[in-house]
Amino acid sequence: MENLAQLATESVNPATTDIDQRSTLEIVQLINQEDARVAEAVRAELPQIARAVELVVDRLARGGRLIYVGAGTSGRLAAIDAAECVPTYSASPEQVTALLAGGEAAMLRASEGAEDDAERGRRDIAALDVAADDVVAGVAASGRTPYVLGALAEARRRGAATVGIVNNPHTPMHEAVDVIIAPVTGPEVVTGSTRMKAGTAQKMVLNMLTTAAFIKLGKVYGNLMVDVKAGNAKLRDRARRIVQRAANVESDTAAEALAAAQYDVKTALVSLLAGVSAEEAAHRLASAGGHVREALK
Repeated sequence: MENLAQLATESVNPATTDIDQRSTLEIVQLINQEDARVAEAVRAELPQIARAVELVVDRLARGGRLIYVGAGTSGRLAAIDAAECVPTYSASPEQVTALLAGGEAAMLRASEGAEDDAERGRRDIAALDVAADDVVAGVAASGRTPYVLGALAEARRRGAATVGIVNNPHTPMHEAVDVIIAPVTGPEVVTGSTRMKAGTAQKMVLNMLTTAAFIKLGKVYGNLMVDVKAGNAKLRDRARRIVQRAANVESDTAAEALAAAQYDVKTALVSLLAGVSAEEAAHRLASAGGHVREALK
């Protein structure tokens, strides 16, 4: 534990040592100034992020899963990213999921002690029957959280691909994964509060991982989310607007095509663009692996 003091994320930020004496405006200016450094730290890791995306695409295309593992803020951010894949890309809840130290209760209430349990991390991976077609991505600012390292060790033992997302250089997680993504965000505005810059960097990386992966898997046409799950009024309206825009048709025509396609946006879109029935559109999409452009050829 004495080595924690050496971590970049635990060091003291010289720019904010008197932040408690600053005006409210100056406090938020300092926070904003530090936040501006985050995108550059992530930019330096783009080649590694791309490598991780290719791993995820390969495993999901095989029918495997992306399984996040984290504790505290890192775990909560990962759980949010996983949950958002369901309505945005019609992913199943099992296709992208998250293990959080302390379980679901830790999502809303801090359970800091749970992160020290490496054996629980191993057991949680075993309970999901993780195998070679899966990707397990550990998220931990320090790069040394026992729960996450235990989970990654078990995932590797089972042949799964592994990814690490950390905010420090030269951590134990660097040696524990196939691909390491390490945006080094430096000392926090409030010393050690890694929910700030480190958390922001993690959110940016998580956004890239799933967004880029699902784009490659055919869930996007142009920049439109054509696999959106229209589960409420807002999303049904979005589905109509997507079809209307992508097919360049009137609102009523888009609505009719969606109704015929049982609100499957891709099917409605291929039906309109190819001039075929919803049934034929669905058949073409199935043959094209769900890629709209391939179904239109």
